[in-house]
Amino acid sequence: MERKSDPLKKKVLGRGLSALLPGPVERDQEFLRIPVEKIRTSPFQPRRTFSPEDLRELVDSVREKGVLQPLLVRPTAEGFELVAGERRLRAAQAAGLETVPVVVRKLSDREALEATIVENVQRADLNAIELAEGFHRLAHEFSLSQEDIARRVGKDRVTVSNSLRLLRLPAEVKQAVVEGKLSGGHARALLAAAPERIHAIFQAAVRKGLSVREVERLCMHEGKKRRPGKQALRDIHLRDLEEKLSRRGGTKVRIRGTQKKGKIEVAYFSEGEFARLCGLLFGGR
Repeated sequence: MERKSDPLKKKVLGRGLSALLPGPVERDQEFLRIPVEKIRTSPFQPRRTFSPEDLRELVDSVREKGVLQPLLVRPTAEGFELVAGERRLRAAQAAGLETVPVVVRKLSDREALEATIVENVQRADLNAIELAEGFHRLAHEFSLSQEDIARRVGKDRVTVSNSLRLLRLPAEVKQAVVEGKLSGGHARALLAAAPERIHAIFQAAVRKGLSVREVERLCMHEGKKRRPGKQALRDIHLRDLEEKLSRRGGTKVRIRGTQKKGKIEVAYFSEGEFARLCGLLFGGR
């Protein structure tokens, strides 16, 4: 029996990758078997860390039972590019398999990135920084607003916004999250600290093994020492305005200067996007 559901009426994560893929979705979709050597990894894979222990267990399972769930790939001039299933592909390579089952779909770059992020979110495979970087790519390479991203990956806009804020942290903090030395909760707590105090609090958290609550208390204590001035309040107001303009235009908007003098920068990434923004600015005239 075929599924009777409208993918537009459900959240993406409720349906899985099928909600992102164009064309009809069947319960028992046919798949091909193709040589492992014909599949190259995806440049859109947001995940950078793979647990050796988990991968070793998967390799043992693949040796015994094979790859049970097909990989998702898209055709290229040289062969195929992986969209979803990198752990399975790595395990198949390590187990010495010559072929793997795949589902081949023609996907755009944006659809490939969305599918990769959704698969990793479903499996809780991405750390907080990898997820934020994936959202950032959707926003800046494909001109998606935060609301667009939230809708496509099954998250709310506030979650996406808070995730993107993590990219403002120093490189050493982000790397610690990627390496598992610091949790996403610790990183989010550090956002409340003064920029000049983040390094010291971060070092203390790693060295002493502080809990998220302890880091929050340290950051709150620092915040009480420095009351926000007019500049900080202005920055908050302008950031809020930038976000509203970005949502309205469906692209990145940057305000430089003050309410009295400055400039507004609107980003576009293609001729079509440029034409669409001109239409918004000139009201179709």
